Amino acid sequence: MVGVEMNVGGAMLKVAAVQMSSSSNKENCLKKAERFVFLASEGGAEVIALPEMFNFSGTIKEKKENSESVPGPTINRLKELAKRFRIHLLCGSILEEDKGLFYNTSIFLNHQGEIIAKYRKMHLFDVTLPDGSSWRESELITAGNEVVKVATSKAIFGFSICYDLRFPELYRKLARKKVQIVFVPSAFTLETGKDHWETLVRARSIENQFYVIAPNQIGRDSQGRSYWGKSMIVDAWGTVLAKAPEKESVIFAEIDLSLQEKIRKNLPSLSHMRKDLFGFIK
Repeated sequence: MVGVEMNVGGAMLKVAAVQMSSSSNKENCLKKAERFVFLASEGGAEVIALPEMFNFSGTIKEKKENSESVPGPTINRLKELAKRFRIHLLCGSILEEDKGLFYNTSIFLNHQGEIIAKYRKMHLFDVTLPDGSSWRESELITAGNEVVKVATSKAIFGFSICYDLRFPELYRKLARKKVQIVFVPSAFTLETGKDHWETLVRARSIENQFYVIAPNQIGRDSQGRSYWGKSMIVDAWGTVLAKAPEKESVIFAEIDLSLQEKIRKNLPSLSHMRKDLFGFIK
């Protein structure tokens, strides 16, 4: 059952984050994503973000079989959607195949359906959690190496994916690139999410004084792995503007870039960074 949650402020840019549960049925995932994008667009969102690996979840063998080039079938399908609804659309992330290597890749489309940014996840989730579950993203994925931002008529956007959230250096570099809104499409696990998800999302916002749009997976995948959900949209003060309920849903918020400008002016912490000590963050 598709749910719609709404939190409307008095700002200038309406955005939406999609919370969904992906499966090993790729067509079902794509139809679900299309339905959520339609609902978000009907709700007035100008910028819509899908979660990490929104189009497929399965075994390593199945993932390889369902990997795609960029552009490829999934992105071409969403390009038509962005163009049809005249929206900017973050295609969460998909498994990209390029010259025999695989990447966890976010694609950002403008309202004309054009690819305006591509980001490959930098930090790979190779851990054994306290509950005994083991994740080895590097068994399949190659890490990306590029910090990515794009300036649009809406705002200046920066990109990250899930586990990147634990590495503040990336976000400080995005802040120094004048980014105003950062995406964090995720498949944050239940085990880590219950303790760390909201704290990390809000911390990255507070530290860098930008808006964060963090759509997350929810539920259990075909491998029996559980995801935390609680997708969020957070303002440049670290205030949670919208948080998803315990189900697949769309959340909305209004982004006021003039508020962000005021915050950065009144609390100019970014300009107080000790470049003589931390100049490696260029």
